[in-house]
Amino acid sequence: MKKSHGYKYRTRRLLKKKPRERGKIGLSKLLHQYTPGDKVVIKINPTVHKGMPHRRYHGRVGTIKEKRGRSYIVSVTQGKAVKNIITRPEHLEPHKGG
Repeated sequence: MKKSHGYKYRTRRLLKKKPRERGKIGLSKLLHQYTPGDKVVIKINPTVHKGMPHRRYHGRVGTIKEKRGRSYIVSVTQGKAVKNIITRPEHLEPHKGG
């Protein structure tokens, strides 16, 4: 039977920051309020482990469905399936596209 290798297997390059990006997260990123219907980009912040989505959703665009505690539920389409990702605002960015 094949080993699973864990949840963050092969994520070294994806979850790596450049030297000038290192350090604490800005407060504006943590305190940004999203409302249901907002489009967001899932960008994993490797310095925060709590509320981190799976690496396969890194860079995906989704819509906010609801707020659950400190986290948000983001609806992402993956092929024909619609997935609901529970993630914290540290791993989200507002979508700047049309």
